[in-house]
Amino acid sequence: MYEPKSLVEDTSQASRTSGGQPRQRTLKSAINCTGIGLHSGKKVTMTLRPAAPDTGIVFRRIDLAGGGAEIPAHWSRVNDTRLCTCVANSEGVAVRTIEHLMAALAGQRIDNLKIDINGPEVPIMDGSAAPFVFLIDCAGVVEQDRPRKAIKILKTITVEDGGRVATLTPDSGFAIDFAIDFANEAIRRQELSVQLAGPRFKAEIARARTFGFEHEVIALRAAGLAKGGSLDNAVVVGVDNTILNEDGLRYDDEFVRHKVLDAVGDLYLAGYPILGRFQAHCSGHAMNNRVLAALFADPDAWCLVPASESAALPAPAMTAPARRAIA
Repeated sequence: MYEPKSLVEDTSQASRTSGGQPRQRTLKSAINCTGIGLHSGKKVTMTLRPAAPDTGIVFRRIDLAGGGAEIPAHWSRVNDTRLCTCVANSEGVAVRTIEHLMAALAGQRIDNLKIDINGPEVPIMDGSAAPFVFLIDCAGVVEQDRPRKAIKILKTITVEDGGRVATLTPDSGFAIDFAIDFANEAIRRQELSVQLAGPRFKAEIARARTFGFEHEVIALRAAGLAKGGSLDNAVVVGVDNTILNEDGLRYDDEFVRHKVLDAVGDLYLAGYPILGRFQAHCSGHAMNNRVLAALFADPDAWCLVPASESAALPAPAMTAPARRAIA
């Protein structure tokens, strides 16, 4: 039987108030980047801006009339999970392909941020979260005078769809167990167990790139999608089961690591950091969102606790109004 690799994180927590409670964090200064939308193929510019405590993560579509349509980064705002995660506000203004950026914000423990973007899609960059981690490091991080809370999982919540399974269970920290199983000989079955906090995410998960198959890429482009996709921003498996990227893979199990990356980003939409274990078999964006919906549909399955109860938790990702809605 294949035994999953285990990536164990140091449980020290540097960002704490004098009473031992972790503080919220934002950027020291604004920073921007320019890239290509994976599906639109269009150039887009994005600016990450510091935000006040309890703001959460908020996208702002500055290309639209009025120059500031806001979209909260929250699971209840997810309106499309085909090929990526897309969030939209009540007026239907949307931002797509947010999962890699959200994963970087979770891994770097950024609580509060305004994200100005002049298009409907976050730039794909190199297909991983590493460029966004680099942006955060360049901007710097500052602690804020406000404590964090966390969502403590009290009982097991599971959603299933055919052979796909996503489960949240109680745990003493934030951890992910992920398994994928492809008939393709270049991937096959891969499993990974990870206990996540800032340094471990950056070192072991952030650089894992999105992936696809050559025949799927051809079909997507014929359908007007993946116009910005290339070997510079995705791992592509050829029809002969070879890796088409000249430099090969960054990890021998890069495929499952990227699925973990996606899950970190999708789960960061929960509204607060999660104190629990996410177990997934062949899960994707839709299942990741469905398990959050099932969790919050059962008030006995979770409660809010001080984030200090967890040794290793990512930061929250919700606007202040949304926090009040479930608190």
